[in-house]
Amino acid sequence: MRAIEIKKFGGPEVLEVAEVPEPVGGPGQTLVEVSAAGVNYADLLRAEGAYGTGEPPFVPGMEVVGRDPSGRRVVALPLEGGGYAERAVVSADDTVEVPDGVDDGQALALLVQGLTAWHLLRTSARIRAGESVVVNAAAGGVGSLAVQLARGFGAGRVIATASTEDKRALALERGADAAVGGDPEGYAGRVREANLGRPVDIVLDANGGAALPAALEALAPFGRLVTYGDSSREGRAPVDPGALAERNLTVSAFWLGPALSLPGVFREPLAELLAMTAEGRLRPLAGSGYRLEDARRAFEDMAARRTTGKVFLRV
Repeated sequence: MRAIEIKKFGGPEVLEVAEVPEPVGGPGQTLVEVSAAGVNYADLLRAEGAYGTGEPPFVPGMEVVGRDPSGRRVVALPLEGGGYAERAVVSADDTVEVPDGVDDGQALALLVQGLTAWHLLRTSARIRAGESVVVNAAAGGVGSLAVQLARGFGAGRVIATASTEDKRALALERGADAAVGGDPEGYAGRVREANLGRPVDIVLDANGGAALPAALEALAPFGRLVTYGDSSREGRAPVDPGALAERNLTVSAFWLGPALSLPGVFREPLAELLAMTAEGRLRPLAGSGYRLEDARRAFEDMAARRTTGKVFLRV
C-alpha cells in the first residue's frame, strides 16, 4: 500500500512516498480504510527524533478518518502511529462514528486538537461561568476550537492572540470578543486592555518560552495558566513559586497522550464534540488539505506557521 515513510530522522525532507506492507490487526484491533489523516505538530517532532517514539523506519500519523470493515465512517487514533497510509490499524474499542454533516477535515480536527481544547478548559483550567479566557495562537487547530468552546462553556469574555491581522480576524469570526498580537513584549498590557482593563482568569498557551512569564503577568488573583506546547522552541521558562504564591496563581500542563488510557478522556468528550459540530454549535476549522504525496510541503507550511486550522492529508 502507499504510505509516507520516514527512513531517517530529520526535517520535512525525510518524508518519502513509499510502498509498504499492509498492516495486520491483532486481537481487539481493526483495519480502517483511510480517507484522510491528520497532521500535527507532534508529527514534526517525531520526524526529528524529538518525541521518543521508536527508531526509523516508520509511518507517522496519529489521526485517521475512514471506513471500518462494517462500512461505518469512523475517526480513530492509530496504534503506534501509521496514519499517513491507505490503511491503518486501530483499536476496535476506540473508533467513534462520525455523524452525517461532519466532513473529514472537521472530524480530524476534533481528535487530538478538539480533545485537547476540551480538556484544557474542562479538566485543567476548570473553567467557571463568567470567567475571562485568553487563547494564545487562536487561529491554530487547538486555538480556534478553544475560542469556541470557551464561549460555549460560559466564559464571560474570550480574548484571542495571534501573530497576524488575518489570523486575528479569523479568531474574531470564530467568536472571540477581542484579538490582539501575541508577542511577549507588551503582552500583559494588550491582554488587560482587551479585557476592559482587568487582569484575566485563564490563559491557554502552546507557545512556551517567553510567552509563559508574559501570561503570568496578565493573570488575576487565583488565575490559571495552562501550557500545552513549546512551539517557540525557546526552551523551558523558569517559574518562581514565590511569585505564584503572591497572587495565588496556578500553572498546569496538559498532554493528551498520557491521559488517553484514563476513563472518560476519549470517547465521551469526542462524541460531545462531534455532536456539537453536527448540530452547528461548533465549527472546527478544516484548514489546509494536502495530497498524501505533498506531506513534505504540509510539514514545511506548518513549521513556518503558514497554516490555519486543521492540517490534513487526503489519502
